[in-house]
Formats: sequence, structure tokens, C-alpha cells
Amino acid sequence: MTPQGHANLPSRLTNLGGMLCTRFQRSGELSDLTDAITLHQKGVKLTPRGHADLPAMLNNLGVSFTCRFERTGELSDIADAIAAHQKAVELTPQGHADLPGQLNNLGNSFSCRFERTGELSDVADAIEVQQKSVELTPLDHADLPGRLNNLGNSFTRRFERTGELSDIADAITVQQKGVELTPQGHADLPGRLNNLGVSFTRRFERTDELSDIANAISVHQKAVELSPQGDANFPGRLNNLGWSFACRFGRTGGLSDIAEAISVQRKAMELTPQGHPNVPGYLNNLGNSFTRRFERTGELSDIADAITVQQKGVELTPQGHADLPRRLSNLGLSFTRRFERTGGLSDIAEAISVQRKAVDLTPQGHADLPGRFSKLGLSFTCRFERTGGLSDIAEAISVQRKAMELTPQGHPNVPGYLNNLGGSLTCRFARTGELSDIAEAIAVRQEAVELTPQGHANLPVQLNNLGGSFTCRFERTGELSDIANAIGVRQKAVELTPQGHAHLPAYLTNLGSSCYRRYSSSGKLEHLEEAISFFKTASISSVGSLRVRLEAAQHWAGKSIQYDPSSPGIIAAFDKVLSLVAVIAGLEKTVQGRYTQLEETSGLALEAAAVACALERPDKALEWLEQGRCLVWNPLNNLRTPLDDLRMKDEILAQEIANVSQKLESAGSSRVQSHVDMSLSEKMSLEVEARAHSDLAKEWDDLLRRARAIRGFECFLMPSPSSAIMLHLPESGPIIVINVNKSRCDALALLAGLDEPLHIPLPNFSIDKATKYRKIFDDQLRARKLRAREDLSVYRALRGLWEEVVKPVLDALGFSVPPRVWWCPTGPLSFLPLHSAGIYRGSIRENVSDYVVSSYTPTVTALTNRVKNPHTIHSHASGLFLTSQPNTPSAPPIPGTTKEVQCIFKRAEESRVRASKLEGDEMSVAACLERMQEYSSIHLACHGSQNAAEPLKSRFLFHRGALELGTILKSSLKNADLAFLSACQTSTGEEKLSDEAVHLAAGMLAAGYRRVIGTMWSIGDTAAQKVATTFYDYLFSHRDETSGSSFDGSLSAVALHDATRQLRLSLKDSEDALLTWIPFVHFGL
Repeated sequence: MTPQGHANLPSRLTNLGGMLCTRFQRSGELSDLTDAITLHQKGVKLTPRGHADLPAMLNNLGVSFTCRFERTGELSDIADAIAAHQKAVELTPQGHADLPGQLNNLGNSFSCRFERTGELSDVADAIEVQQKSVELTPLDHADLPGRLNNLGNSFTRRFERTGELSDIADAITVQQKGVELTPQGHADLPGRLNNLGVSFTRRFERTDELSDIANAISVHQKAVELSPQGDANFPGRLNNLGWSFACRFGRTGGLSDIAEAISVQRKAMELTPQGHPNVPGYLNNLGNSFTRRFERTGELSDIADAITVQQKGVELTPQGHADLPRRLSNLGLSFTRRFERTGGLSDIAEAISVQRKAVDLTPQGHADLPGRFSKLGLSFTCRFERTGGLSDIAEAISVQRKAMELTPQGHPNVPGYLNNLGGSLTCRFARTGELSDIAEAIAVRQEAVELTPQGHANLPVQLNNLGGSFTCRFERTGELSDIANAIGVRQKAVELTPQGHAHLPAYLTNLGSSCYRRYSSSGKLEHLEEAISFFKTASISSVGSLRVRLEAAQHWAGKSIQYDPSSPGIIAAFDKVLSLVAVIAGLEKTVQGRYTQLEETSGLALEAAAVACALERPDKALEWLEQGRCLVWNPLNNLRTPLDDLRMKDEILAQEIANVSQKLESAGSSRVQSHVDMSLSEKMSLEVEARAHSDLAKEWDDLLRRARAIRGFECFLMPSPSSAIMLHLPESGPIIVINVNKSRCDALALLAGLDEPLHIPLPNFSIDKATKYRKIFDDQLRARKLRAREDLSVYRALRGLWEEVVKPVLDALGFSVPPRVWWCPTGPLSFLPLHSAGIYRGSIRENVSDYVVSSYTPTVTALTNRVKNPHTIHSHASGLFLTSQPNTPSAPPIPGTTKEVQCIFKRAEESRVRASKLEGDEMSVAACLERMQEYSSIHLACHGSQNAAEPLKSRFLFHRGALELGTILKSSLKNADLAFLSACQTSTGEEKLSDEAVHLAAGMLAAGYRRVIGTMWSIGDTAAQKVATTFYDYLFSHRDETSGSSFDGSLSAVALHDATRQLRLSLKDSEDALLTWIPFVHFGL
């Protein structure tokens, strides 16, 4: 122990600090470094001014502060390091042997602070003192290689900021010399090789010279091989090696490179302790590699992983850090890439938000500023293509021009910037028709192609895009040379793109489009045949964007009809269309997400069914209508499929399917959509949820594959063929599917005992008539009791539906005894009351209810699944729960609901039916959910509110809150039977997606109820009360005497038929009377 005051104590403290610092460099243990700094500070404090050892002690203290800054990122440490080093240099006389080393260390500290803050004066100071250090170091000095290496690092850092090529050339020169002078086996050789590799990579990014990236990978690999086990710098070397592989992949497209990049970058992350300041950079680079692989393969899990790790990298990067803009910009690009694939508007909004921030944080003159402008412009263009906002495309062109202005000639990014600018100009031309835009677009895209070297991975996309601009100009001018050029460059793009590339389907689709444009001009069938061939090849691809492949399949189908309307190939084309629509609305999406996606595919099933009817294939028409409609709810039905048969074959697999289905249902109905105003941590949490949801969907697909490998389960949960659908029809009456399309209208009658649907053409009906009748009802409902012209009256609409739709169907079926009929309308017919079609004026009056008891079903499968899987209600749950909510806040009072519920409840008690009621403030949302579990049937006399854009937010309004459909769906209603929704507009769909049945009645069917009473429009208080009480009177009076206290809703359709008939008889047949009883409808069994 050295006593206090001993002359050697300061030097011994310093030596001990040095040993701890060395141990830290091997182990990465932060406590060693903290102790080292404490010892160095104590040694400096105890050393008198003028002492010969003081400069060396200050130098050692500065080195320790720099080491801790590199580990923690704490700016006060690097400030203290620079102060200590500057003082050491000041106290060291000229010519002293230690001066070069102290200058070198001062330069390192300046360079480290520059990396953190981006302040150019710091890196200039670093280079100045490090050059002086090298000049003062003898050629044979052992430290010369290290000082050359450090000087090279500073040159590289300044190059990254300014883009000055002479800096990166100087960096490589001095670093190569440093490596040459370092003896084999030297502990610092791996680090110097690593730094040389970084400089080669940076020059490659600037010049695109393949020899540079080859050299970078070579020296990085050697650096990794020479690193000893446990070296704290090993993760950084892996990270840099990975980025070099990723860069070469970006140039050559070799998949093995990007796989290797991700592998070593992941290993770097695994070896780096939490809290290390390099973690954000490693996350950013790993995310970039995931994004690059996604661009090549289209694997959605890659882009999800990219966003997750890049968000984490941004979160861990301190405000003011020089690398924050780069990380934000890269994160924005990943969001843009995902938007291009999935179309989620929240992604492109987030991309623009973070890229704007990146641009704002980037100082003028920064070498990366042009790239950030270009990426921001690309995002604006993507949003313009989706939303059409002209301000977006103007902004895109503005920032992309800035990118070009700031980029020096010969820069390897110039072709990409030109390509992006050309894309924005082409988009604006397509919107405005300004010929100067398309001329400039072609010019800059031609230049981009000319500047891109042969074999470059980006050449196909640039050729494809140039073809797009030529095609756009041809559409405007008809200049044949343009379409010939378009086809020429697009063919070359396809030829240069390897099989399995995610972009190949898009290139094929675009080439097909250009060929079709040529056919439109030439009329030559061989040009049409070429187009069809390219569309078909794109659509049947197993890789690439689903939306692109769907577009290709639609073209394949449409152009095939044009080529030969009787071609059997049309069936294959529409099979592909409908299968892709179903995949797009897959289980990895939320219910709201499916709804949003389907806005772009609405009507495809109806178009396909019309073609099938024209080809005399009613079986295909039925299959396609079932496959392509109600895709918001159908996946939920699949998740609730009974597994009894599968359990008999493989109980473990059946249970796995049951478990995953429950998790998927919860994820699909509960996940929140991200928006730009959320905090970063909230967005990151949602990304994690989305990834977990996606993983569940993949697990579900794997489980289905396993189930389908079992004999007898080959078609498990696959879309049912017509023959299978026809097996489980209700015995009590037919299902009538009515397809309404602009080309034709047809009915498909499904009757038990038949092998295929009965096709009934409806030549006198049309989509225009359906739209006209819909408008009549809308207008009359808005102007109740006002007189209307005869041809625009409700009478006219109901008569038209009778004469043009319903009567032809009933005549074809030849009914003699009034049976049940289930109507399954499509398109605008979904909003019209088929159950009340008829003639209500004149001497000869007749209507649907004279012949049949009407019900509705959203799809055939929704009904046949209920027939196929008989529902047994547990005796303890059989009963009726009622509630009235007459004075809901922010809604008009409906006092009649109180009397309605009390009357029904009294009648139930008299009939000894198990019943319960809660009125007004007595009931909370939670209490209602409890009663829905406890009672098989419910009667909700309250206001209903539909949210078509977010179906799960449609709700029933109570005094003490609102019960959302999403909440009901998450409940396990195993005994659900009848739901009477005595509320307004509970079966009104959404006009944009008429075939999705996004209304409360369909939602209650999806929740498990077997039959639902709803309303097509607002109902009067008195009429609602009368229909409800008459309805229950019928059910109570027709109970089986042996039923005890149970309640059975199986006669609900007949009961509603009777109740509305009685209301109608009491009101006569005025227009206002018709509008009073017509809205009550029955869904389900």
C-alpha cells in the first residue's frame, strides 16, 4: 500500500487506471472504465503543475474519457476528454517524444465528437492534429501504423459528411499504409483492417466500383477472423462486414450476399450488451438489410422486421445525435416499401413524417442530404398515386429536383434520383396531361438507364419505369415509336430479372399492359395474345405483391373475354382472381384492415359470376360469389369451424388449430391502427403486435397444411366447390342468390336435392334499375309523407322488384305451398327490400309475402354452415334477456322501448319462459355481456350506430356506455340463438362495399347468433313496439308444451312474417305505411 503523500502515488494510480482501461477493452465491463477514470483523475489532481509526468497523465485521462464516451455516448465525457488532451498538448514541449501520441489522441477525441454531433470544425481539427502527429512520428516508430489508421478514420468521417472524393482516397491510402506497417499477429491489426474495409465500402457507395466492395469484404473477413474471442470490438467488425455484404447485394442482387449480411449483423446484435452506444447503429444496418432482402423477395416478415429494429434504433438514438437523420430516413424508406406492397395509408403517412424530420435535421451541405430529399420525394409520389393530392406530387418533384441539384456529376446515386424524378413527373402527367412533364420524365429516365452499368441490380427497375413513361406518352399522342420503345425496354427488364425476384410479376404485368396498348392501336390478335400471356404468367407467380398479381389476373380474365368470350381459359383466370382476393383479405389483417383492402376489389366476384352465367356455369358462379364476398366476416367463420371430425383423427392437431384460431380472432378484432400522432413507443408496440398477428396467420396456414395431409381432410377449410355447398341446404325452402352486374343479372336457386344451382336469367333487370330503385327509397325516406311522381314512387320500385326479379324467380320455381325462402342479394340489390316486392295498388295486388316467408343471408355458406352444424343450446342458458334504453345521451328519446320491453317480459312470465330484463341505468355494458352469456336470446330495444369504415366499432347505445360489435365478437357465445335488434338501421350495409354486409345484423351472425331480426332503415317507436310484441306473442303461443321454461327462436322468421303482416293490415298500403313495416328483416335460420 502506497501511503498518502508518497511521491510515487500519482504514477501508481495512473498505472492501475491504465490496467483497468486495458481490461475494459477486452471485456467491455463498464465498471472497469469508471474506476480507471476515477484513478486517473486522482493521479492528475495529486500531480503538481510543471511535473514532467503531468502531460502523460492528462493524456491517459483523456483516453479513458474517450473510451467511456464511445461506450455510453455521454457528451460530457468527450468534452472532458478533449479538454484533458488539449491541456496535455499545451504542457508538452515541442520535440518531445510524447507529442505525436498526444496529438493523435486529441484528434481521436475530436473525431469521436464529430461522429456524435456532426460539427464540421471538430473533424477538421481532428485531421489537422492527426496529420501533425503523423508528420512528427518517425517512419520506423511502432505507433505510426495506428496514427495512420486514425488519420484515415477522420478522413473517412469527413467524406461521409461532405462527399469529397479526395478525402476517401486519402483515407484509403493512409489506412493501407497503416495495415502494411502493422506486423502479423499484432493485436491492433483486426481493428485497422476493419477501418480500411469501412473506407472501401464508403468509396464503393460513392463510385459503385465493384473492386472496392470486393476489397471491403475481403479485409472485413480477415478482421473478423483475426479477432480474439471476447474482443469487445468484435460485434462492430461483424456489423461492418454485414453492411459490406448488403452493399454488394444492392449492386449485384446475389441472394447469398444479403443472407450473409443478415446473419452476421444478427450475430453482432446478439454479442452487443444492452445500453451499448453502437446498438442503434447496428439496428439501423440490420434493418436496412432486411429492407433490401424484402425488395428482392417480397417476404413481408422481412419488412416487418426491418421496421421493428429501425424503430428501436431511432428510439435509442439521443436527440441531437449526428446519425439520427440517417436512421429516420432509413426507417421512412422501410415504411414506404411496405406501403408499396400492402397499401396501408398509415405506413406512407409515417414514412413522410419521419423523412421530413430526417431532412429537417440534416445540415446544409451534408453529403447525405440529396438522398434524403429523394427518399422523401418517393414517399410523396407514392401517396399521390394512392390519394391523388396534387400538393403531394408538387412537393415530390420539388424535393427530387433539389436532390439532383445537390448531387455531383458521376455520383452513383444519380441514376436512382433521376429515376425517381422521372416517376413523379410521369405521375403528374397522368393527372394533368402536361406534355412537357412526360417529355422530361422520358429524358431523365433515359439518362438514368444510360448511367447505370450493365449487370447492376437496379437496371431492370429503371428499364421497366422508362417503359412506363413511354407507354404514358403513347396513350396521349398515339406515337407508335413510343409504344415500340416501351415494349423494347420492358422486355429487356424482364429478361434481366432473375426468376423468383419479387418485382418480376410487376414487370410482366407492365409489359403486358404495353403490349395491350399496342394491340389497341394495331388490332392484331398476336399482340393481344402476347399481352394475355404476360398477364397470365404474372398472375400465377408464387412471389411478389398480391395486389400486382391480382391486377395481372384481372387483366388476364378481361382480355381473355375480349379475345374469345367462350374460351375455357376464362374460368382459370377468374379462379385465380378470386383466390387472390381471398388471400388479400387474409387472417394476418384485422377486420378493419380487411375492410380497407376490399375497397379496391369490390365487385370482382359479381363480375366473375356474370361471366360464369354467360358461359352456362352456374356452379362456378356460386363458387365465386361465395369465395369473393363477405370477406370481412368469412375468416371469422373459418376460425369458428367445429373440429369434432378432425379430433377423431388427430386430437392434438385439432386442439392446436382451436388454440391458434382463438388467438387470431382476438388479434383480428382488437389490434389498433397506427397513426402519426402516436408516440414512438406506441408505434413500436403496435409493430410488435402486428408481427405477432402475422406469425399467428403463418402458424394457422402451417396447421391447415398438416390437416389437409390427413386422408379425408384434403379440402379442410378450403373454398367449397358447388357440389359441397349443395349438400347442406335447408329442407324448408330454397336459397336465392341474385347476382347484379353491369353486363347482366341472374338468379341462382339452390334447392335441397339438386346437384347444382338452377340458373334463372333476369333479362329485364339491370344494375341501373337497382340503383334507381335504391335512390327512390333514399329520397322517400328523406321526405316522408311528401308526394312523389308516379315513376319515382315507392310503389314503382316495389313493383319493379316484383316484376323484374322476384316473380320470375318464383315462377321458375313453381311454388304452390308458401315455403321459406332465403334471399342472398348482391351489389346495390343488397339495399333493396326483396321481401316486400310486390304490387300494392290497383285491382290486382300481390306481393312476396303472399307466397313465401322471407329471410336473408349474407352468403350461402353462412346459412349452410348452420344447417351442417346443428346447434344445441344448453338448458341452463335457454331463455330471453331484454333491455330498453329510452334516454341514451346524445340521441333522441325512444320512450316506447320501455313499454315494449315490459310488455314482452310480462308475456314471457305468463308463458313461464325463463326471462330477465334490465332497463335504462340499471344496465352497464359489462352487465349486458354477462346476460348474453347467460341467455340464448336477446332483445335490444335501443339506438344502434353503424360504422361502415370500422365495422367493429358499430355499436348499441346504452345509458351507461356503448356496446361495440368488436367486444361482442370477442365473447364466447356458445349458446347464442336469437338476437332481436329493435334499433335503427341494424341491417343497412355500406354502399362502397355492398357485398361485405358490414352491418350490425351480419356482425351478430358472425358473433354466433343463428338468427337475427334487424331493420333496413330508421323505425318509428310505435311500429317497433307493435312488431316486437306481436312477434313474441307468436313465439310464446307456438311453444311446445314440453319445453318447460326454455325459449326457442326457430320460428322467428314465421313470427316476423306474421308481425309485419298484422302491422301492414292495420296501416293499409299508403307509401308511408309501406315504409313503416318494410324495414323489419330476418337473417339466418
